[in-house]
Amino acid sequence: MNETMKQLLDRKSVRVFEDKEVAKEIKDNIIEAAIQAPTAGNQMMYTILNITDQDILDKLAESCDHQPFIAQSKMALVFCADYQKWYDTFASVVEAPRMPGVGELLLGCNDALIAAQNAVVAAESYGVGSCYIGDMMERFEYHKELLNLPRYVFPVTLIVFGYPTKQQADRVKPNRFDRKYIVHENGYHQMDNDELREMFEQRASLTPNVPFDFENWVKAFYNRKYNSDFSKEMTRSVNEYIKLFDGK
Repeated sequence: MNETMKQLLDRKSVRVFEDKEVAKEIKDNIIEAAIQAPTAGNQMMYTILNITDQDILDKLAESCDHQPFIAQSKMALVFCADYQKWYDTFASVVEAPRMPGVGELLLGCNDALIAAQNAVVAAESYGVGSCYIGDMMERFEYHKELLNLPRYVFPVTLIVFGYPTKQQADRVKPNRFDRKYIVHENGYHQMDNDELREMFEQRASLTPNVPFDFENWVKAFYNRKYNSDFSKEMTRSVNEYIKLFDGK
């Protein structure tokens, strides 16, 4: 197995960091890797916010679902879908250009996340751990003001970086679903109840000596994640961003 594949397979989220700075050269290389990512039509419909102000980082640690490790990271990047710069460019030349719609928003999200994953892979190659923070999409009003986001800029994700502690480095990576449930050939296959149960039980079986109760696990996960206050707030907040991309 080549080194890139090994790093991709071994990589896991890191939420506890050593008190060790990431060298400027490594930071620059991580950002450059993001900038060199594939992008639709070479438009680069994203902007990367390099958060170097500890006060802003402290505020994000609170606003992103009260996660203190965010404030303790040694590098933090917010990847934003950005059609503002394109609309402003068009408006400088074209009379009454079409207003951006949800198509531009989603394409910008694609660009931003592709760039973000390049940054994560580059960081891993230097031994720098990372963690995606999806809570960045919450609290529409607060984050727009905190980060000075104009109308056509949407903060897709925050990624925090740092060198993992030994405990984090040694932590077992969570099991993934088997490939047969994830890869569908030539078209989508909607699984029935038996297949869904099998999918979860198969993944759980990879962790020995841990009992698994499908019904209770699903109910607990539903309440902890899907039906949680933060999940509902994320939906509300994202809806507010979508309203800005109404094409009018």
